[in-house]
Amino acid sequence: MNNDDVLAALSTVQDPELQRSIVALDMVRDIEITDDRLSVRLVLTTAACPLKDRIRTETEQALAAVAGERRVEVVMDAMSPEECERLAATVKADPGIPSTPFGPGAKTRVLAVASGKGGVGKSTVTANLAVALAQRGHAVGLIDADVYGPTIPLMFGMATVAPASRDGKLVPPEAHGVKIVSMGFFLEDDEPVIWRGPMLGRAMEQFLGDVLWGSPDYLLIDLPPGTGDIALTIAQMLPAAEVIVVTTPQQAAAKIAAKAAKMALLTKHRIIGVVENMAYFVCPNCGEKHFIFGHGGAEDIARAAGTILLGRIPLDEMTRSAGDAGTPPALDPISPAGAVFHDIARVIETLPAAAEA
Repeated sequence: MNNDDVLAALSTVQDPELQRSIVALDMVRDIEITDDRLSVRLVLTTAACPLKDRIRTETEQALAAVAGERRVEVVMDAMSPEECERLAATVKADPGIPSTPFGPGAKTRVLAVASGKGGVGKSTVTANLAVALAQRGHAVGLIDADVYGPTIPLMFGMATVAPASRDGKLVPPEAHGVKIVSMGFFLEDDEPVIWRGPMLGRAMEQFLGDVLWGSPDYLLIDLPPGTGDIALTIAQMLPAAEVIVVTTPQQAAAKIAAKAAKMALLTKHRIIGVVENMAYFVCPNCGEKHFIFGHGGAEDIARAAGTILLGRIPLDEMTRSAGDAGTPPALDPISPAGAVFHDIARVIETLPAAAEA
C-alpha cells in the first residue's frame, strides 16, 4: 500500500457543504502507513463543520476498505483563514439551484425574518414568533441563519452541542415545541466563523436539505442583518418564502430596514408585514406609554412596501431577561410582549400563503 492507494480510496468521500471530494479539495494531509496502522489528518473548512462526524465516519469506512489488518486513525483539524480564502476562491457555483424539501408545492410556509441592521431584535422576534405559532398548535421549524452571530440556542435555553444524525442527516433538537438548527450548536464559546460566500451558501443548503425536518407547517429563518450572501442564497433557494421585516421606530433604523424590504421586492418575494420592536415603554408606576425611540418608522416601511404593520412589541425588561434565560416571553401569552407575539401569529395565520396570494 502507498499514498496513492489511500487517496484513491478517499476520493469517494465528499465534503457535504462543498459537494466535492475531500481529495480534490486538498483536505487530506499527513498520510502515515505502518505495518499495523493507517492514519490520515483531515483539515475541514472549520472546526465547527456541522457534519464533521459524518465525514469522519465515511473516511474511516473508506480507509478500512484498503487498510487490511491495519488499525485506522483519522485526525480532524481545521484550515487556516488563508487556506479557507484560497479554497473559497477555487470553488465554483454548481449550475442550477439545489433542491430543498421546501420548494414549490410543499405544504410548509417559509417565513424569512429580515432586518437592515443588527441590534433591532430580529432574533428575538423570530424566536418568539416561532414559539407563539407552536403554542397555537402548529408544527414549527427554525433555522438560525445568522452564521456569524447565532443567538437562537441561547434564547431557547439549549445546550450548544452538535445534534445527532440519522441516515446521514441531522436530527434537529427541539425546545418549546420548535425544531431548531443553528451554527451555534457546532461552535465552541467565542469561536468565530471565518467563511466567504460559497461556504455560507453551502451551509444554508445543508440546513435546508440535510436536516430531518419532517413536514412542518411553518419554517422560520432568522436571517443575518443586511442584504448579503446568506440572504441572497435563501432568496434563490426558496422562491416561495415570505418575508417579515423587523425594525425599531427611529428613522435611522427604519431607513436601513427599508433596504431589506427593497431586496425582497427585487427578488420577487412577498413581504407579509413589518414588525416594530422596542416600540414603546410602559411606565410601571403610571402606566403611560413612552415612545423612547420615536415612532412612525415601521409604518413608513410598510406603506412603501405595500404591506401591513403586523404589530408593535413593547420595550420591557421581561423580554430581555426571559430571552437570556431561554424562556421566550411568548410562552406566556398574557404577558405584555407575549400577547403581542400571539397577536402577530394570529394575523399570519389569516394571511394566504405566498403561493395562494
